[in-house]
Formats: sequence, structure tokens, C-alpha cells
Amino acid sequence: MTDFAFDIVGFDLDGTLVDTSRDLAAAVNQALGAGGRSALPVSRIVTMIGGGARHMLAQALDATGGYDEAELDQLHDRLIEHYEANICVDSAPYPGIIATLDALAASGVRLAVATNKIERFTRALLDKLDLTERFSAVIGGDTLGVGKQKPSPAPIQAMITAAGGGRAAFVGDSIYDVTAAHAAGVPAIIHRHGFTRTGVDALGADAVIDHFDRLIPTLEQL
Repeated sequence: MTDFAFDIVGFDLDGTLVDTSRDLAAAVNQALGAGGRSALPVSRIVTMIGGGARHMLAQALDATGGYDEAELDQLHDRLIEHYEANICVDSAPYPGIIATLDALAASGVRLAVATNKIERFTRALLDKLDLTERFSAVIGGDTLGVGKQKPSPAPIQAMITAAGGGRAAFVGDSIYDVTAAHAAGVPAIIHRHGFTRTGVDALGADAVIDHFDRLIPTLEQL
């Protein structure tokens, strides 16, 4: 047990640890183009991120004329192919996150990730950014099987177990994160400048931070 307020601090990935908006938008627009549709602006696609790639693409197709499941299947494959080949072109950690991870680790806190991004992409992105070794556990959107993504508490529960157990808190940027964390019995902190662009204060989080230099003081207050 650490003297810090929590033994484990878990993080969402997209919109929390890393700004992946431009690379995800490029993959969505590649799929839309393959389907003969017009591209969407990054600012629009950002509002669709959080429920996994298929859900993101379904929203983009709905916004550009609707779709059937066969088309969604086909264009989802195109999205995945493009994203896998271009996973870290414009993605970067948010300001202050590296220093915050360093400070938490120096305090004896175990760090972990629970995301709806599929696990192989999660690990590939973390590898590209030299972040993988910082985390005691990484739970992706397909790690636990169908129906076990956030807002289910299962990914956060699995993350806590894989990271060795103890008092945990979770940091995210969406209602999926808040709902999953609370269902898992842990406090949720929201990063205001993630991918939820409106209504952040109405998500029901235990705290909202404007910058990662506020995370440790906020955790200590919870």
C-alpha cells in the first residue's frame, strides 16, 4: 500500500492520455471516402469517439446518409486497415500527462489503462509513444470479449485486478468512463479538454480537471 491517496490510478486512452483525434478522424474519413461519402471535419468526428471504432464509424455513416450492416462491416474493415497503418502520425500525449505519470509513479502509485480501443491498437500506440512500460495493466475494448466494454464496469474491475488490487481511481473524458468507474465502485475524474466537448460538468464525475497538473492535488482531495 502506498502513502498516496490511491494505490492504482487508471486512465482512459483516447481523449485522456493521448490526443488521437486527428489520426482517428483520418481513418474515419478514409472509410467514408471508400464508401463514396464526403469527409467530416475533425471537430465533428471527435464527438463520435468513445464507444469503439465500429460505433464511431456507425455515427459517421449515419451523419452522411445512413447505412446498412453490410456496408458498416465493409467500411469498418477499411477504417481498421487505415488506422493500423497510420496509428501514430499526429497523436500525442496531452500537455502535462508525462510529468503527472512520473510523479504518480514516484509516489508508488501503480498506473493502468482501460480503454474501448482494441488491445492490439492500444499497445501499438503506447509503444509508439514510449508509454507502455509505465503501465502495470492494459485492458482494451476486446480484452474481455463481447459486451465487456465501458460503460460496463468489467474493464475497470479487470484493470484493478491486473494491476495488483487496492484503492483505485479512474481518469477519463466521457460518460462511458464515469458510468464504468462508478459501477466499479471507484471515483471518476474527467479531463475537460478531452473528446467530450460539451456538458462536461454534467457527466456526474467526482471531479473535473482543466490540466493534468491538477490531477494529483485533485486525487489527494477525493
